[in-house]
This record gives sequence, C-alpha cells and structure tokens, in this order.
Amino acid sequence: MLFTLGPDGPAVSRLGLGCMSMTGTYGPADPHEASATLLEALDSGVTMFDTGDFYGDGANEELLGQTLAPHRDRIVLATKTGVRRTAEGLVPAGSPGDLRRACEASLRRLRTDHIDLYYLARIDPAIPVEESVGALADLVAQGKVGHIGLSEVSAATLRRAHAIHPISAVQTEYSLWERHVENDILPTIRSLGATLIAYSPLGRGLLTGAVRATTRYEPGDFRATAPRYNGDDLEANLAIVDALTHLAAAKSVTPARIALAWLLTRGSDVIPIPGSSRRPHLRDNLAALHLHLTAADLAAIDVAVPDTGARGARYSDHGIALIDQ
Repeated sequence: MLFTLGPDGPAVSRLGLGCMSMTGTYGPADPHEASATLLEALDSGVTMFDTGDFYGDGANEELLGQTLAPHRDRIVLATKTGVRRTAEGLVPAGSPGDLRRACEASLRRLRTDHIDLYYLARIDPAIPVEESVGALADLVAQGKVGHIGLSEVSAATLRRAHAIHPISAVQTEYSLWERHVENDILPTIRSLGATLIAYSPLGRGLLTGAVRATTRYEPGDFRATAPRYNGDDLEANLAIVDALTHLAAAKSVTPARIALAWLLTRGSDVIPIPGSSRRPHLRDNLAALHLHLTAADLAAIDVAVPDTGARGARYSDHGIALIDQ
C-alpha cells in the first residue's frame, strides 16, 4: 500500500529509507554494501529515499545518483539543503541564492532533472522563512522541485512557511524515546494536511540494542558528541533499551521491529525512514511492516517506555542551536 505526502504529494511506501549512514555519519561505511542495500530496498518495495547535500559533503547524493539513476521512475527522491559545512560545523545557508545554487548542485550529483521532495533542512535566522520558502517555490515553478518540505521546524514557523507555499512534509526526529513532536508539531502538521517524516526512528541505533555502556564509537561517529549517547545520560537511557528488548524477546522479534511497529501505529500520515547501510539491518526493519501490535502490546510498551523519552540532549550545543525552537 502506498501513502501520499500531503494532500497532493507523491505516493510513497509505508517505510522510507534514510541514507545518511551510507557515507560515514556513524563511522566508516562500505560504499559497495550501501549500494547493494539501496537496490535491495528498491526491490523490496521501498520507494522513498532520503538524503541531504551535506551528508558526506555531497558524497551521499553522489552514491544515490550512481546507484538509483537507472531506476529514477520507480522512486521518490528526497534531499535537503539550507546548511553548509565549515570547520566549526554546520551553519545555516537559507538565502535564495544559496538555495538556487544548492539545488543545481544536488541535481547534478543525483543525476536527475528534478527532486521530488526538497527540504529546507534548517531555518536560517538571518533570512525570513518566507524568503527561503519563496525561493523553493520558484524552483517548483521551474519544474526542478516537485514538493517542498521543512526539517526541525517550530509550529509557528511551519504555519508562516505554509502561507507562502504548501508544505507537503515535515521531517523531524520521532521515536519511542523522542516524542516531542506530539505536543505542537504533529497537530500542526495534521491541521495543514502535511505528512510527518520520522527520522532516527530507532534512536540512531540505540533502540536496536546494539550499543551498551562499554561501546566505543568509531572515529567520525556523530553519537560521540551528543549527550544522550554518552556518560550518565547513556546509562539512564539503556534502561529504556533493556525494557524494549525484554518486550521484543517475549514476541520473539528484535527490539528494532517493536520500535518501528509502534511508530507505524501513530497514524498513516507518519512515515518512518529508518537508516540502513547494510542489507541485514534493512531486512529486519522491513519485517516491522508485518508485526502486529495488539492493544495489550501497546499498553505494555506505554508502561515500559516513558513518554518523557530519553535523558539528555539529542545534539551537541552547536546542533541544538541550529534547531528552530
């Protein structure tokens, strides 16, 4: 079954594929395995592939372009822009000129003449959101972009943006242990007829049970700089992981399947995009589509996993400063 992004957006599969980890965000990645994972996802019915121009400084888009260009008519291609990488980290880049140049570069790397869903990844505080969205609307008028999305945006900013041009999708973190969207963002998304694209639905791998207190992250792994994945915060959060693992064992499934199946119960307008750079992880994630959670299962999850979520910030101070509050 396919689901529509917004009232008139493209139809997508129930689960998309987040591609960020394919170019090293969580440590070294194997490009050959990543390419094989992309193709297996496509053959398994995944239609939405999510990337960003700042993932691997463009290498992620290059990988998708090389692998998926021959199958362009079978996929919904989503990418993000609006930030650029500096020696100090990511900084906003949301001026109309920035966005026009970024779009042209993404089209070249993705080997396509249009982007199905183009996100403003972060709001540039120096540029009114109306100007940024207006520039994206111009790209829609030119046929270079099909639909506009926003990422990590406040409810108030979302309304301002939507007044300029319909916003088809909003991407933000949403999982069993990160439920802040349920307060203001998700109700606003629904009032506007948009779709929520849930990134990091497995808590950047923590909800799979793969990380323990003794885990040492690979060089370049994003999680090494985020408080919730380290020290006392991690120790506290592993209690959530242990509770989820216990529930999964009772159903003879992996905790990843439980976490994704739970998210799939939040509404047909919530599309999770779990990241996978290896085929075994992809297969396990897709198996969640066939896991039915009963009312008793959901009640047990509510008891085991507090809706207050994980302890500790999900980004470093620099990353938090980029989020529209």
